[in-house]
Amino acid sequence: MAEPTSLASLEAGFEREARLDQSYVVLTVAASLIATLGLLADSAAVVIGAMLIAPWILPLRSASFAILEGRLALVGRALLTLAVGVGITVLTSAALGWVANLPVLGDEVLGRTTPNLLDLGIALVAGSIATYGRLKPEAVSSVAGTAIAVALVPPVCVLGLLLSLQQWEPARGAALLFAANLLGILSGGLLTLVATQASLRQQLFRSQMGLVSLLLTGLLLIPLTGGFVTLLGQAQQRQALQEVERAITESLRQRTITLGRDSELTDVKIDWTQNPPLIKAAVRVSRPNLPTPKQVAAVQDFINKTQKFRYRLLVQRVSIDVIGPETEPNPEPTPVEEPQEVVPEKAEPAGITPAPAVAPPPAAPAVPG
Repeated sequence: MAEPTSLASLEAGFEREARLDQSYVVLTVAASLIATLGLLADSAAVVIGAMLIAPWILPLRSASFAILEGRLALVGRALLTLAVGVGITVLTSAALGWVANLPVLGDEVLGRTTPNLLDLGIALVAGSIATYGRLKPEAVSSVAGTAIAVALVPPVCVLGLLLSLQQWEPARGAALLFAANLLGILSGGLLTLVATQASLRQQLFRSQMGLVSLLLTGLLLIPLTGGFVTLLGQAQQRQALQEVERAITESLRQRTITLGRDSELTDVKIDWTQNPPLIKAAVRVSRPNLPTPKQVAAVQDFINKTQKFRYRLLVQRVSIDVIGPETEPNPEPTPVEEPQEVVPEKAEPAGITPAPAVAPPPAAPAVPG
């Protein structure tokens, strides 16, 4: 069975991808500028545009092949090319961050400071597909999709921005995300080459660098698992809080019925930072003296009896004036008689003239007896 691509052809292709040339530098600078500006603007679409032109996945998959082959020179060139790109991006993003000096960074930045196991899984799959695209160009014609999935450049841009603002702890999270993407791509590429190239399968166990790469990827499971557990706990906490908020909102809607038709619950918010948690309910009323403090206290007691924890209730009442002239009621509608069905006269057949009416004959004269 013939292999998908000859080793000689693969070697030549990976040699080209490991080169540090003008195109690589230009694309790296452009991707760094676009990604950093998109992060500062908190625009996901702009950040995705930077991923499309970032060339970093090329030297990474070249390094995967060189590690299996034991070609230290090719590994060095590929990693040097990647290191130059990382250095350019860190300096570019740090300079832009220092110039912008934004006091608050958006969700696009903060979302890349808490990596977890999901990020490593994405990197493994994307690295595998990127390498498979090199083996089967007709199946995967472009690396743009995998570049978007892995997103190597944005975490490094986030790292540069946070370093310029001296936010060391979030910067550590961004560096961990980049490391997860880097080792995930290397490991995914290694496994794909071993699975598709029979001549390379024995090389994995003979290659010390390959085993080290897989070992480092495995070591990343320790911090990333902690991030995943934290993410799972936050999701469960949000779900629990949402259920409590729905229950409290429903209780408030039921209790405001006791105030009559003159009140309407318009909004409910819960401040979980206070102890006990503070429920802020907005009620629109047409009578400014409602609800009374006694009624609010009764509703609060009702909520505390139905929930596991104690809450404090504050009601913000918005008084509205109902204005409108008195209007006489409309008259009762007059019942409409249904029209009687008119039976049409039977028409005479065409061409036939009706016979004239014949008078009855005169009566015979009476005969005298």
